Amino acid sequence: MISVEEALSHVFDLVSPLEAETVPLIDAAGRILAEAVEARRDQPPFPSSAMDGYAVIGSEVKPGAQFTVIGEAAAGHAFNGRISPREAVRIFTGAPVPEGADRIVIQEDVLREGDTITLREDLDQSSYVRPAGGDFRAGTRIEAPRRLSASDVALLASMNIPEVAVARRPVIALIATGDELVMPGETPGPDQIIASNAFGLKALFEAEGAQVRMLPIARDTTASLKTAFDLAEGADLVVTIGGASVGDHDLVAAAAAEIGMERSFYKIAMRPGKPLMAGRLGDAAMIGLPGNPVSSMVCGTLFILPAIRAMQGLAPKAMLRRQARLARALEPNGKREHYMRAWLDGDRITAYDRQDSSLISVLSSANALMIRPIGDPARAEGDLIEFIPLP
Repeated sequence: MISVEEALSHVFDLVSPLEAETVPLIDAAGRILAEAVEARRDQPPFPSSAMDGYAVIGSEVKPGAQFTVIGEAAAGHAFNGRISPREAVRIFTGAPVPEGADRIVIQEDVLREGDTITLREDLDQSSYVRPAGGDFRAGTRIEAPRRLSASDVALLASMNIPEVAVARRPVIALIATGDELVMPGETPGPDQIIASNAFGLKALFEAEGAQVRMLPIARDTTASLKTAFDLAEGADLVVTIGGASVGDHDLVAAAAAEIGMERSFYKIAMRPGKPLMAGRLGDAAMIGLPGNPVSSMVCGTLFILPAIRAMQGLAPKAMLRRQARLARALEPNGKREHYMRAWLDGDRITAYDRQDSSLISVLSSANALMIRPIGDPARAEGDLIEFIPLP
């Protein structure tokens, strides 16, 4: 058995960044920016008003000063002219500041009678002028790679960028295996269960940016498995669920080997998820996940999510680890790294009592995976311990 760290290193060796494609900005949220982008204009492109009020010459502002209103400026409608001494322009938020003005007196500080304004005694001292280029200048860069957030998309739009180059979404072929499985909504036989793993994994991978093709369930025959692998042609990554162990009915490794899989590793010193297999199958990477639901989801989180990120050009890194304090004591850990389903509440974390790898309800309740290193000694309440937030 190899360590989790070694296994993840092998997984990164099996994948590589995908090519870029250009998409409209409206479709770019959540995608990984593949090429740096430069702003095409200053923002704001002109000095603008930050408040509703009156544009004046700042050196003339003092309590009781009077000004003649000579016009108006609104967003999208500039005042065409220049302000002279003792003149003011009624101005609204976002409007260009008229030439000659360098101060906005907010409307709350003004008494207006006809076209004359008088400044009140207790004046706000802020200028309320947003300088041209105060947010960013033409040529300001957004570097790649970067997952584009909603705020990033807004920034790109304000930079006058209509489309961006992003990494192509990795295509994942997902194959559930086993005679015991039927699809949700079907009537299972007395010795069958509902196929749940593929649905959870599809949601997990697509949330990370992949395109998932969920193929028909492969039955426990070499012929059925080979058919499933044929259907996976064209995928960047083939993920099988179940059948990767060493029982008489675990045929995935043998079937994959018959069609040319080059195996990178098999078995990891971890729980849940010991029978994990990975290698190359033609042009695609292949990862064989365990069949137990929790095992498949935990391994999908630890190994496939980082691979999806790497395929989109992000740095090849393990899932982020954080620390919290134990809410209650723990017994010593054994010979495998243990990823315990846990509940994080503020800075305190509690491992669930039931850690069986078949318990989907426990995984659904958890919001963290508490990490117990190999041979980790007994831990006392209040000890710091590492965990991975669950997506």
